[in-house]
Amino acid sequence: MPRRQVVITAHNGVHARPVAELVRLVQAHPHPVTLRTSSGAVVDLSSVLALMDLALAPGDAVVLETRESVDAESLLDTLADVLAPRG
Repeated sequence: MPRRQVVITAHNGVHARPVAELVRLVQAHPHPVTLRTSSGAVVDLSSVLALMDLALAPGDAVVLETRESVDAESLLDTLADVLAPRG
């Protein structure tokens, strides 16, 4: 399964705006995408509430994972960029 480990660097952590963007991207993908925290919590990224409940902050490490597909790697890269913007 394709996966990405990401250390969150988004300003103010994962608040409403990045959560909405993550959910929008995942809902356009044909397969479920999960996020696993370093404490072992796993949530479906299509759920705004589940993601908000994690209260992810800068410095938190997470793992994104989805089933193999043509666009899986690209999707994971895009999701990682939302959590850890490059610039």
